[in-house]
Amino acid sequence: MTKDRSKPEFDRELVDLSPELRWREWMRRIEAVLFATGSPVSREDLARVVGQGVSVDLLIDDLAADLEGRAFELAKVADGWLFRTRVPYASAIRAAADVAEQLLDLADFDIAVLAAIAYDQPVTRDGLKDIFGKDISRDLIGRLHGRNLIANGPRSPRPGAPYTYVTTEQFLVAFGLQSLRDLPDREQMEDAGMISALRT
Repeated sequence: MTKDRSKPEFDRELVDLSPELRWREWMRRIEAVLFATGSPVSREDLARVVGQGVSVDLLIDDLAADLEGRAFELAKVADGWLFRTRVPYASAIRAAADVAEQLLDLADFDIAVLAAIAYDQPVTRDGLKDIFGKDISRDLIGRLHGRNLIANGPRSPRPGAPYTYVTTEQFLVAFGLQSLRDLPDREQMEDAGMISALRT
């Protein structure tokens, strides 16, 4: 006689609970999912752990309110949400925990090239050379690739079809952006001398 090894059906609806307890349980499920992952979780993925037709956005709002005053917050990044430590606690984390692997640890020029890719994507190495007035090394591109901050974009329609570079979801996560529309205004950065300062 074989045992039934099928997984028990996941109860999304929680009809046996009162409306208040059901809502609280859905909030806790979302909290558990976000706690267990280090990357943004989309609305569609979170909807799989709550009742049919339940507003994930309202649950997120209630969870965020529930976290007021805590050392971490719920952040909308890329196309999803994740937990992030609040800025005032960054120095405490650096003092007590080994977070070296999580730091970007990029030189100023690396960050300038990353910014150029973010603003001008998809862009080739030749396009970056036009921006900075010098060749951009393959090693620098490799460092940005290695940290998953950039990826290969579509091939350029120019002779030889060189690779273009685009930013990744990890880029959005690393800089706390919901989308590329949240990048600081380029003209304001240039007026403030920030972009030209990094290019020299």
